[in-house]
Amino acid sequence: MKILVTGGAGYIGSHAVRALIEAGREVVVLDDLSTGFREAVHPDAKFYNMDIHDGEALDKLFRAEDIAGVIHFAAFSQVGESMKKPLKYYDNNLSGTLSLIKAMVRNGVKYIVFSSTAATYGEPERVPILESDRTQPTNCYGETKLAIEKMMKWTGGAHDLHYVALRYFNACGAHPSGEIGEAHDPETHLIPLILQVPLGKREAISVFGDDYPTKDGTCIRDYIHVCDLSDAHILALDYLMDGGGSDVFNLGNGEGFTVKEVIETARRVTGHPIPAEMCPRRAGDPAQLVASSEKARSILGWKPRYNDLETIIQTAWDWHRNHPNGY
Repeated sequence: MKILVTGGAGYIGSHAVRALIEAGREVVVLDDLSTGFREAVHPDAKFYNMDIHDGEALDKLFRAEDIAGVIHFAAFSQVGESMKKPLKYYDNNLSGTLSLIKAMVRNGVKYIVFSSTAATYGEPERVPILESDRTQPTNCYGETKLAIEKMMKWTGGAHDLHYVALRYFNACGAHPSGEIGEAHDPETHLIPLILQVPLGKREAISVFGDDYPTKDGTCIRDYIHVCDLSDAHILALDYLMDGGGSDVFNLGNGEGFTVKEVIETARRVTGHPIPAEMCPRRAGDPAQLVASSEKARSILGWKPRYNDLETIIQTAWDWHRNHPNGY
């Protein structure tokens, strides 16, 4: 029985594929390569270059490959773009997932682990954030992910679909082998943006606001290594296949770091001064976003392995230094 990974040529998806193969699983990857990279797909995975909206092609894949479960990463994920092009996000994220779930129901595939997001919460009611907290997204990207969670819930009751939605925070780092890592165009994530400075791709890193109610005035975020995310997806799929009930889990380190702390850690790792420029706040940036992951730890048995910031940034630096232009 094989595992289908949609979006398996993307940043998190490619790491999950590698983790599955290292765990001895048979893996099938589906990706249209609109944002992913064929070079990121593990050579032992069978690859389908196809559009998730193509129901007929999905049926052929499910019939040909004897798929036992799905890990679903295929989505657009740029928050800013989602606000300017909401229909693009509804079409790809929501409509694409609808097509996938329809095909799963038609072909009797009962298990799906969904790559959700902390953006489903919007402005947090408290820190750390619990899975039971209010979900009120403040951007279109988060809204599409929350709509997918609800679609899986109602479909599960009607069609015996079993799902786990993993809401995670700031994915970062790269595989310790240095063979795969983060490559986005445009890049919006803090750590790779910082590392562009020692790579000579920008003169300084911009810090948006230093007057927040935090220990140094800059925003606090929860950074989680991409390999730890991969482990959680496999644990979630095994949990479902072992009879676990559909559920939602946060994934984070439970510890936040300020923007200034991330920059200072990057300076130590790279040995570069990394100048920082203070800029006005960006609209909609909460002062603090940190997850409680106790539920994932207790129910899934998840234990992050890369939970110190220096190790996380070192793996990212090893990747970016050797792949300054991505794949």
